[in-house]
Amino acid sequence: MGSLKQFYEKYAELIVTYCINVQKNETILVQSTPIAEPLLKPLYKAILQAGGHCEFLLKFDEQEKIFFDNSEDFQIEKISPFYKHAVNNFDAFISIRAPFDLYSLKDCDPVKKANRTIAGSETKKTLMNRSQNGEVRWALCEFPTESAAQSCGMSLSDYQDFIFNACFLQYKDPKDEWLKLSKEQDKIIQTLSQYTEFQFKHSHTDLNFSLKNRIWINSDGKRNMPSGEVFTSPIENSVNGHIYFSFPTRYQGIDVEGVTLVVKDGYIEKWDAKIGKKALDQAFSIDGSRYFGEVAIGTNPNIQKATRNILFDEKIYGSIHMAIGSSYPETGGKNISTLHWDFITNMKDGGQIIADGNLIYENGKFIK
Repeated sequence: MGSLKQFYEKYAELIVTYCINVQKNETILVQSTPIAEPLLKPLYKAILQAGGHCEFLLKFDEQEKIFFDNSEDFQIEKISPFYKHAVNNFDAFISIRAPFDLYSLKDCDPVKKANRTIAGSETKKTLMNRSQNGEVRWALCEFPTESAAQSCGMSLSDYQDFIFNACFLQYKDPKDEWLKLSKEQDKIIQTLSQYTEFQFKHSHTDLNFSLKNRIWINSDGKRNMPSGEVFTSPIENSVNGHIYFSFPTRYQGIDVEGVTLVVKDGYIEKWDAKIGKKALDQAFSIDGSRYFGEVAIGTNPNIQKATRNILFDEKIYGSIHMAIGSSYPETGGKNISTLHWDFITNMKDGGQIIADGNLIYENGKFIK
């Protein structure tokens, strides 16, 4: 195993040359916090060596909490002119999550938080449209912090190792490993694309939906690092039945566990949670949130346990997930919302995927 410095240099190189593939004269916005400095320095160097121009947008400790505790409506509704300019003009975005305190927003006014999300909806729509048109690229990455490690029940050193392994940084050439996984996921997509009618079955799940004319996407580390999933969007009004999500999650600093959703003709009629139901109540008050925008299967062999971090957990090998809210346009999905929240469940303990009446996946694995 190499030193931390060497791992971060390798991480930065992977982000710049594989995830974003920075080209000469491109302008890149890097968003993070000062905690991520051990990664930001080699990342900056790698961007410059690739011929790119780099701007940084860093948040200090409790910045968002101070904002929500002290802002008025006119301030909530104001989106940074610099960020708007970047969304409209920059070539790529790199977001490196490095939280000071994952729970800092837990007690902030939920109305303000919701209104802030609404205020940013047009900017987000612009970014997604530019992405769909190939005008902008983005990558979401993770830097290990004490707060994130504690929320996963890990020591900081164990969490560092977890991230490095999930990103394949322990290999001599991580990029080559991601290319191998990409080829494997292409084969999965070829199989899935043969079918239109799907069913998820488990001990507390029986959910049917159609994927007719929808497109499966190979998530191979170009947008999320780590990645390892194949995803699409269900026909919005085709989802029927009920589904239980076994893995814990988090919404705006609130822990949520044991989510059950009941769906009729695509519309989520009922919901419950063993922990954090109020977070669901808040989420389902947002326009478009009561329809699904994504359905996906996790494939990363180096992610085997839940961490409450969706970036990792939705990639767990042997899991499936569905997101309420906005669709990804490239899949053919049409649902529009300011929310996109993934719920994840384990399939390795009896879960099945049935496609056009054929059992194609059982206990977390595709049937060959």
